[in-house]
Amino acid sequence: MSFPAEFHEIAKRVNNWGRWGADDEIGTLNLITDEVVREAAATVRSGRRVPLALPLRQDGVQSGLIPGRVNPLHAMVQINQELFGPGTVACSDDVVTMGLQAATHWDALTHVSHSGRLYNGRPATTITSHAGAEFGGIDKARHVVSRGVLLDVARALGTDRLDGSHAVTPEDLEAAEDLAGTRVRAGDVVLVRTGQIQVYLAGDREGYGYPSPGLSVRTPEWFHARDVAAVADDTLTFEIFPPEIEDLWLPVHALDLVEMGMLQGQNWNLEELSTACGESGRYAFLLSAMPEPFVGATGTPVAPVAVL
Repeated sequence: MSFPAEFHEIAKRVNNWGRWGADDEIGTLNLITDEVVREAAATVRSGRRVPLALPLRQDGVQSGLIPGRVNPLHAMVQINQELFGPGTVACSDDVVTMGLQAATHWDALTHVSHSGRLYNGRPATTITSHAGAEFGGIDKARHVVSRGVLLDVARALGTDRLDGSHAVTPEDLEAAEDLAGTRVRAGDVVLVRTGQIQVYLAGDREGYGYPSPGLSVRTPEWFHARDVAAVADDTLTFEIFPPEIEDLWLPVHALDLVEMGMLQGQNWNLEELSTACGESGRYAFLLSAMPEPFVGATGTPVAPVAVL
């Protein structure tokens, strides 16, 4: 299927290929400068820490909708084993098999391609079964610490959870920005709350994934105009699902990751953060969301923490 003209027009407007050089592998993370991090640290007032990750568990968010993306399978390989003889210290060890994007995660810039290309014009064939992503793997995103801004779209629109058919628009983001009382600026990591994670937390994995509110194809231009470093939300698919343009699957992924080179995250639990920000009246904070440095991986689990 060919992409519609609307997609190509947006792609041209948000394209960052070559902006940080032909060899750049981290895209908009370049916007997180030392000055941005210093200013982010200055947002800390109470020191309250809010975890944003879902537990890694076998009955996690994956329901089979995405082939091969399995929930964590945890097994013990040692249980109180005295490795150095009787009476010595006993050890217990574990192993886990899981999809790297199974739960709360970052998508690397190589997670999707379109028209045979990855971010910065690299060929999609640079992803191989043996080495994974030769270019732009998640290990290249070595530090993600910046000012986080919660755009609580659900609260801004007067609801606890957006309807499954709701495509989050730039106008919605600006309404949430007004609620937050702060303007999103260069180098920020934006967290968009739809409330959809509540469906999973209530025990409905299938309903959590489909139908789902999420970002509209119009939002990449808004993030590009604000020079946002990364975006995450509280849904399985990140963007609205099913898509708002019939048969155009994952266009926001393609625009964010391929054209813009902007890290994106899914399955972030923003419920406690929404409460904390509402109570304090502050929606900007220091965010630590360090990727696990799996070499050549197209995504990674992450355990983000917001510090207010």
